[in-house]
Amino acid sequence: MTVDVHAHVLLPEIEQAVAGRPGHAAHRELDARRNGPASLEVSGRMISERLARLTQVPARLADMDRAAVDVQIVSPSPSHYHYWADPDLARTVWRLANERTAAHCAQAPGRLYGLGLVPLQHPELMVEALDHALGLGLKGVEISSHAPGDGGGREKGTGRELSDPAYEPFWAHAAATGAVVFLHPFGCTLDERLDRWYLSNIVGQPAENAVALSHLIFSGVLDRHPDLRLLAAHGGGYLPAYTGRADHGWRVRPEARGCAEPPSAYLRRIWFDSLVYEPAALRALVEAAGPDRVVLGSDHPFDMGVEDPLDRLRAALPARDAFDAVRGGNALHLFDLKD
Repeated sequence: MTVDVHAHVLLPEIEQAVAGRPGHAAHRELDARRNGPASLEVSGRMISERLARLTQVPARLADMDRAAVDVQIVSPSPSHYHYWADPDLARTVWRLANERTAAHCAQAPGRLYGLGLVPLQHPELMVEALDHALGLGLKGVEISSHAPGDGGGREKGTGRELSDPAYEPFWAHAAATGAVVFLHPFGCTLDERLDRWYLSNIVGQPAENAVALSHLIFSGVLDRHPDLRLLAAHGGGYLPAYTGRADHGWRVRPEARGCAEPPSAYLRRIWFDSLVYEPAALRALVEAAGPDRVVLGSDHPFDMGVEDPLDRLRAALPARDAFDAVRGGNALHLFDLKD
């Protein structure tokens, strides 16, 4: 069975619910500054052209059949996070995301499974939101790399990193329930430095992955919650390719010893999608994390995704056992699916 763990659904009801609410205009302005006008124009056109593939199950299934994908794990578009929302609006956002994603997947049972959302900006509500998602039959939830803005960080306006102690109840509950937590960044704190040439995504997404995973590793979150099912999008970004520096810092800097083992050891406790584009990069990821920790991912149907994930996988992993593990065997275990 071929399982694509990285695919998205667009939910217009969420955008209707947040439109015009206090904070929405500022959120859109920040997004515009970070991406720049050229990228906003191209992205708008791209979404319009792919709207049916993002919203309609028959179009999704046709794409899957063309790519020889049996199962998709469908998560809401990260544009639906809306971490600026107050508690009441945040509850509306996550309920809509969970319910609409579940309804979308229910149109193709056995082929589509879903992930919901939780409000990173309100840690006290995340367990409730996770239970809501699981109660609808979703397999877990999708989160970004940090909660931006005035989210209770050490300094006003710094937001929260995933290492923040306020998230401990969520990590514990996710581990206890077996829920998958899909780490998929949206937005980058490098801001206007990346506002040209689509660097906000090309460079920003893998940088955010690396920072978020480093927080989870160095803070000891993965030591305290060894059963956590953490899946990192985009192959984990830049982190897996440069763990030697992390391990060296862990050895020589006492303040970097927040985790029990060298940081590279924790790559074997995280799952990574295969969306690294080049065969050599995918082989390096499999070597760093292990063949049992990499799963197929396409980012369907966005333009930064790939429409031939299996062909890329074959080019990278000619050995049948490794190919079959990444193609679907690992995902069957991670998401507790039936073969």
